[in-house]
Amino acid sequence: MSTTHSTQTQPILSAGIRSFTYFGDDASVLEGIDLNLVPGTFTAILGASGSGKSTLGRLLSGWLPPRTGGTLRGFLELAGTRLDFGGDREPRINPAEWGRQVGFVPQDPAAVLTTVRATVAEELAFGLENAAMERPAMKAAVERTAALLGLMELLERNPASLSGGQLRRLAIGCAIIAGPRVLIMDEPFASLDSAGTAGLARLLQDLLKLGTAVVVLSQVVDTPLLDAGTWVVLENGGVTGNGTPAELQAGSGLLPPGIRASGGEPAPAGDHPGAVHADTLLPRSGAGVPALELRGVSFGYSAGGKEAQPRNMRRRDLGGKAAGSGLVLQGINVRIQSGEILAVTGPNGAGKSTLLRHLNGLLRPTEGSVLVHGRDIAGVPPGEAARSVGLLFQQPRDQLFERTALREVRFGLDRLFHPDEAPSRAMEALSAVGLAEAAHTHPAELPASGQRLLALATVLARKPSVLALDEPTVALDGGGLALLDAAVRSAAGEGAAVVLVSHDLDYARAAAHRVVMLDGGRLDG
Repeated sequence: MSTTHSTQTQPILSAGIRSFTYFGDDASVLEGIDLNLVPGTFTAILGASGSGKSTLGRLLSGWLPPRTGGTLRGFLELAGTRLDFGGDREPRINPAEWGRQVGFVPQDPAAVLTTVRATVAEELAFGLENAAMERPAMKAAVERTAALLGLMELLERNPASLSGGQLRRLAIGCAIIAGPRVLIMDEPFASLDSAGTAGLARLLQDLLKLGTAVVVLSQVVDTPLLDAGTWVVLENGGVTGNGTPAELQAGSGLLPPGIRASGGEPAPAGDHPGAVHADTLLPRSGAGVPALELRGVSFGYSAGGKEAQPRNMRRRDLGGKAAGSGLVLQGINVRIQSGEILAVTGPNGAGKSTLLRHLNGLLRPTEGSVLVHGRDIAGVPPGEAARSVGLLFQQPRDQLFERTALREVRFGLDRLFHPDEAPSRAMEALSAVGLAEAAHTHPAELPASGQRLLALATVLARKPSVLALDEPTVALDGGGLALLDAAVRSAAGEGAAVVLVSHDLDYARAAAHRVVMLDGGRLDG
């Protein structure tokens, strides 16, 4: 049963999946799944990491075509045209035709962008240009979509300069601008601030009224999912629950333990190997030299999205700001002691990721200085600064490149430690994030949560004295969040200063000694 805003009862998209197997694998990823998506209905597909929900989303959207992506036994039916798979002569999905009716937003929003367009407006218009839409209609569609998603002020920005939350809104815009009859989104609320979450919830209701069938894939029960007409629960590739949110709510015993509520706290740290209880994590005395200190740090991007020149290389205007740029950071002063966990929150686009990139020299202040254990890192190559400051990027793809998880974590360790230590350090880091059994797995074959935990392991293996973590809870189910929490607490217990940027306020408050907000370029708290 599902809530509907349409009198139509015939499904626009149906699937009967007896099994789906990736090439080279013996075990099925999906089994025994039947779905009927009716216009104007809202369906949430819930599952913990590795449950198969992302695979299902990619199959339904045509992003994972049978024959080329794997072996499907069953059928897919779109707008009355049924394709049966598993026989001697299998049909082929036409991605272009399928994509006109089914919009898809993957977990990694950058995957839906062209990467060759210079502005947000051009990125939104790309699909309409390919469909030969007239320019006036195209311009109107771009502005209408931008207004719906709060992107009007960003239309002339380079997509590469957007924050994670802004990039996700752009990806959603690219998926809906042509008016697909079905919209499938994988973890769409991840990395969105409260305003972005509320805005997306309103957009979904508007799409439902227009008759769009909306599907959200998630391992977190975000508040907007309570308005879905149907929840479908996946576990180990099969459906274990199907009903209304009231029937499948937490406590019913029908939701797997890995599915967590929005802002849910991790399991107690002591339940995991190597974890340190919070009461032992009191930061060291503030009397000594802090592990990390920012003194009057200001920073601005140029109009082209590149960083403004550092203070010793740039021209000044009368106000002392970088000429031709607005300041993203303004006079940031903060001290973080060894063993202290500092959480930084704030709206999308506030400059949180920009702030983190200053900590190891990837970005240089236009004003002010960054000190690590009392040493100004101005002029220190980022590679050298990274020995002391380990940075976890918001997108794991930005720091994963090796052929196996073990090679990924071990990369560069021989230069930092004795070669005999490297293997044990790498395995220790993999064990800390629950990936010891995946040591010989290609990173691309891991689920999104596994990729994020692997990226964390590459940082932990180096035992940096400062950990800088950008949205570390995104894509993590309950088990993954507990592993992250144990790793963070253990690192702090061993004396590392931890700076974590997060929109997950409940986790930030549970894990951190201090929570500060970055907004308007200034740090409060």
